[in-house]
This record gives sequence, C-alpha cells and structure tokens, in this order.
Amino acid sequence: RKGPFPHRADEPWRSQNLVRGVEGHDGLAAMGEVSEAPLPLDADMVSGDLSALKRKRFDLLIVGAGLSGAVLAERCSQELGMTSLVIDCRDHLGGNCYDYVDESGIRCSKYGAHLFHTKYERVWRYVRQFSEWIPNDHRVRGMVADYRGEKQLVPIPPTQRTVNTLFPDAEIADEADMAAWYDEQRVAPEHGGDPKNGEEAALSRVGPLLYERIFKHYTKKQWDKYPAELDASVLMRLPCRTSTDDRYFSDPWQALPLRGYTRLFENMLLSDPRITVKLNVDFFEARRRGALPAFGKLVYTGPIDAYFDGLPKLEYRSLRFEEEYIEDPEDGFFQEAFVVNYPGPDVPFTRIVEYKHVPNQPAAVKRGEVKGTRIAREYSSATGPPYYPVPNPQNRALYERYRDLAQAHPEVCFVGRLASYKYFNMDQAILNALEIFDSLKETGDLQPKRRPEDFGPGDGPK
Repeated sequence: RKGPFPHRADEPWRSQNLVRGVEGHDGLAAMGEVSEAPLPLDADMVSGDLSALKRKRFDLLIVGAGLSGAVLAERCSQELGMTSLVIDCRDHLGGNCYDYVDESGIRCSKYGAHLFHTKYERVWRYVRQFSEWIPNDHRVRGMVADYRGEKQLVPIPPTQRTVNTLFPDAEIADEADMAAWYDEQRVAPEHGGDPKNGEEAALSRVGPLLYERIFKHYTKKQWDKYPAELDASVLMRLPCRTSTDDRYFSDPWQALPLRGYTRLFENMLLSDPRITVKLNVDFFEARRRGALPAFGKLVYTGPIDAYFDGLPKLEYRSLRFEEEYIEDPEDGFFQEAFVVNYPGPDVPFTRIVEYKHVPNQPAAVKRGEVKGTRIAREYSSATGPPYYPVPNPQNRALYERYRDLAQAHPEVCFVGRLASYKYFNMDQAILNALEIFDSLKETGDLQPKRRPEDFGPGDGPK
C-alpha cells in the first residue's frame, strides 16, 4: 500500500521525540467548538475597513498576522494589558502557516508544508497553550537515480539505506562502514583552504556521487544558481548521517497541531478583547490615506525593503504551487510519503507534497471516508511572494544598509523573517518574538535581544 505513510520513526529514533501523546490545550475545543476547519471570520474583520474601530488608539499597531505578530499581540495583552490592532493584507490569519480544509475534507497548507520542531523548551511550553499537539517524526523521501540511472525512492537526507539502495556495492552494514564510505568519497578543495563556494562545500561534505544525484540540480532548481554560484555556508549544512536515522529533524520536540496551525492563531487572537484583527488591509495604502488609528508603537513584520525607499531591492526566492485533486487513486494515495523530493534535472518541480498522509487530518480522512487525494507540486521562482532570502555577500551587505536604516527608527520594531531578511524556522520566529517581549518588560524597549543570524540557520528551502 502507498499510504498513509507512518508518522512515527522506527526505534530507537522514535523515542528521541519527547512528545509522547496528545499534549497541550485548545481553548476553543474546550469551550465546545467541534469544527476541524478554520473558523468563519466575521464580515467586519475581513472588510478591510478601519473607519469603525471601537478604539481610537492602540498601544501597538502590528503589521502582519503571522507568528511574530501574533506572539507579540498575545504576550503584550496577557502580561501587560496592552491593546493591539493586528492588520494583514491577506484575508486569513496565520501568515504562511495558514492551513484549511478543502471541499473534499482534506487539510491542506496554502503556502507549503509546515513541520513544527524545536529544541527550545520555552517555545514548546508556549505553543502548547494554544493547541493540542500530536507527535510527528517528519521523514522525507527522494526519487533519486541509482548507479544505473533508474529512479529509486530513498530517505533524504541520505542514510545507510540511501547509499545501499543507490550504490549496492557500498555494502554498508553499520555506522563505521558509513563513516568510512564518506571519508572515501569526500573531495577537499584543490586550493587547500576552506570551501569558497557551495560546490566545494558539498564535495567536501558528501563527495561527488551524492552531490551529483541529490544536491547539485536540486540546488539549481531552488535558487536558480548552481552550488558553485552560492555561498559555501548554504551547503556546509548538508547532513552527513552515518546512522539509520531517517528523520528530517533531530530536535527533541516534533509535533503537529491536532486541528491545524490556523487553530493556534484563532486561540491566540480571536477571543482576547484587547486584540483587534483587521484583514484585507494594506498597511502602506492605509497609511497613505491617513486611515490608520493612533498608536504607541509600530511592529512591522513585512519585507524591510518595502518599508524603506532609496535602496535597491533585496533578492528573494518564492514558491509556486501546482495543486491537483485526484479522484480515486490506487490505495487512496498518490505517492508513498507525505513529501517526495525530486532532485534530478529531468522534472522542473522540486518536490510533491501529499497532504492526506499527515496524522492531523480531519477524522473523516483518518477513517478512510475521503477516497480522493490532493497533491501540490512545488516550483521555486524568482517572482511572487517572498519566501527565502538569497544568501550571498551582495545581499548580506545590502541588508546591513537596511538594518542601519531600521536602527535609526527606534519607534518601529522590525521583527520576523521578512523584516530581518533571515529565514526563521517556526520555533525560531516564536522565540525571537518572545525575547523581544522580554526586552519590553525589562527595558521598556520593544527591540530584539540579538541579531537574527545569532539564531543559527533555519531549515530554508527543503
């Protein structure tokens, strides 16, 4: 059978996930809300009209209803009694985390798959206040050409099984064999120094066999640049596992929200009388028209290069999703796993996501009552909504100029991945917002405690 793909890893890796069962609290469910889909939003909230606000002044004007904005609105209200007006140009809560239930009953993510994982106990304790969570060991498969050029479904990142499937003569039996195989494969830069670009980094990490089959062309599809054209840092993070651990992440807390990510935002924002949410509101247009209410502090989570004029635009990569509903697939599923990467140059998309596999699907899906399935082919693009900053020296230098401009405006808190030109994982975005709130409590200043890069690398394009 093709599915559903098991959402728990084999032992001993399964036990390394500290989420044991259903954990957390869903306030809406506790009050009797039975819907497994996002709640209908009232007409006033989605009208885009700021003329009939019940308050004439807010402590905070928060631009963006994603993770950073929601955390700050919730914390400032609950701990300090501050009022917030949260505006967003989209027609829904949650930013890129937004998920919904389609007409067939399948829970889907509008902006690509989101997988929560964290090493920060503070973040895990925080998110448990707004949702019930179920354990999930995210594992990715890749359709990769073996030594004969025939496609095989193998674990990504590469494990012992990956290497043995693609190159049977490797005959890897244990971790020592895998480490020795890597040592034989690795190619140090000819100049004798540290890798100067992504290709040198990848070859020094995994060697030419895996580089050519898994990383070279996938990188080109994601960034429209071959590894040799990117910073070494982009590929120095390639995982070189010697074990049989096929989990994509190794963090101690890995889970999915039982009723979807949108439910977190509903619990954080919708029942708090000190928080007002207005959707379909363009901040810049409202400011131009003089439609914004009075406020004490501005929290801006949008692209920093949209806020300031006079400098060149920063470079981003975007994603395009080509969705397809399949009425009656064999065994009820299209593919063998939730996420299947396509790293070869023979297809233009990077991966196919099949939502039906995830364990937080509505009850009807889990009971087998939904016969069809929905897939999304993902394409990387230079145009469209900004998703990923492009890491190269020119963009980093340009962002520093924007950061200098931001620091000259202490009345504005620039927060989140777009305002920081930094790809934050979900838990990093939450922790960053929590630490900004800490700063407000400690100093009265709503500003980051550390630079975005101090959080370390995010997952980035997968």
